Amino acid sequence: MRTALTGVAALGAGLGAAGPAAAAPGRETHVRPGTPDEAWNELAAGNRRWRAFRERHPHENPALRRELATGQHPFAVVLGCIDSRVPPELVFDQGLGDLMTVRTAGEVLDEAVLGSVAYGVLELGIPLVVVLGHQSCGAVRAAVEAEQTGQRLPAHMQYLVDRIRPAIDHRREGDARIDATVSANVRLVRSRLAAEPELAAKADAGRLAIVGARYELTTQTVHRLA
Repeated sequence: MRTALTGVAALGAGLGAAGPAAAAPGRETHVRPGTPDEAWNELAAGNRRWRAFRERHPHENPALRRELATGQHPFAVVLGCIDSRVPPELVFDQGLGDLMTVRTAGEVLDEAVLGSVAYGVLELGIPLVVVLGHQSCGAVRAAVEAEQTGQRLPAHMQYLVDRIRPAIDHRREGDARIDATVSANVRLVRSRLAAEPELAAKADAGRLAIVGARYELTTQTVHRLA
């Protein structure tokens, strides 16, 4: 499987390895952030545009669409929640080819998610992974309430709450517990990713940052978590 992925990456990373092509006259320039700090700064700038209702909706022009048909060079992996109110490309005001997004309820990790994140980092050379939680997360609320009531959730949803349960903040009560657990869950997922040996090696070499962040629905602000 690794060999197959490497073959695909050779095609997918073609543009990234050589750097983006020079822009033709009248064509939008697509410059890829190359370091973890540059990548975060680009996301932060996009979120500022989003909050100010000054979105650019970048990198959607016909020339870039044709260019992306032959390869991709995303600069960040965003592991976020499935919540319909928090689409990463919108809240960070990014376009085609910019972000590799993975979304599960409550940012829950499994082997498919870990493999997807690793593919972006190890095969495409992405320098930034953002674990993005959000205010009023339904999956986190379900985990907190399931622990309090002892009730099991139907179908595969129990798997989700079982994975979130270790992050529950028992120092708080009511809605404050849910809100604190949102942040604690982001930190837990970030720490699990950071403990993956191949990702940790990239981080230790300064070629990767794995950060936790929250999106506030009431202000549309994304902020990093310590």
